[in-house]
Amino acid sequence: MKKTIACLLAALGLGSACGQQTVQNSDKPVTTDAYEVDSFKTGGGKTVKFHALMHASIRIEYDGREIMVDPVTKLGNRTVDYSAMPKADYIFVTHEHGDHFDKAALGTLTAATTQLVMNKRCAEMYGSGKAMVNGDKLQFADDITVESVPAYNTTEGHLQFHPKGRDNGYILTLDGLRIYIAGDTEDIPEMAALKDIDIAFLPCNQPYTMTTDQLVNAAKMVKPKVLFPYHYGQTDVTNVPAQLEGIDVRIRHYE
Repeated sequence: MKKTIACLLAALGLGSACGQQTVQNSDKPVTTDAYEVDSFKTGGGKTVKFHALMHASIRIEYDGREIMVDPVTKLGNRTVDYSAMPKADYIFVTHEHGDHFDKAALGTLTAATTQLVMNKRCAEMYGSGKAMVNGDKLQFADDITVESVPAYNTTEGHLQFHPKGRDNGYILTLDGLRIYIAGDTEDIPEMAALKDIDIAFLPCNQPYTMTTDQLVNAAKMVKPKVLFPYHYGQTDVTNVPAQLEGIDVRIRHYE
């Protein structure tokens, strides 16, 4: 069923409010430099590539520009060598926890022209960067915008991990392709208001983010065309695709 859906998506394109978005790869990633890469086309025919670095760290290539999300150098026994990658044009940091905010990685990736976007606490800790709060929107170019959206815990006993109003999720729009990077959050009611999401990155691993049941519920609220479960650590997410008929669920190495 999953392959049938993927083939239909590839044949018909992914619909978007801003044009037709098409999936280049069906349900198998290309592996380059040890990282899985998924490619998409925007409505204007530009290529967007997602490199699954690890956990919550995502590299995005878009039309000759480099975008990094929550770059972290080391997590457990996994490391990422950012010195081997191009300097970033844009870096987005969701919040200050060590598996999302890494000063060394930011220093390696930052050039004089890099646009660094963070939540307020990270900007204070790092000493530079543009601080966004929930509800803010920035336009970097005619074809690049970012919106900051809520990310927080709702389960009693877990509220201290990600209190409401502190951390950011981001909706990144690249030439009409709408990408929701949820950050560390549970299946919060604000997700139901998100519209026209083409690609979503939703976290899974309690007690810090979501259970698999919450992940499925979040996906049903957001209704992305493509879903990448991420930040899942040791949580088994292999049962998620079967529960989300009509959504192209792609499990990559975002442990």
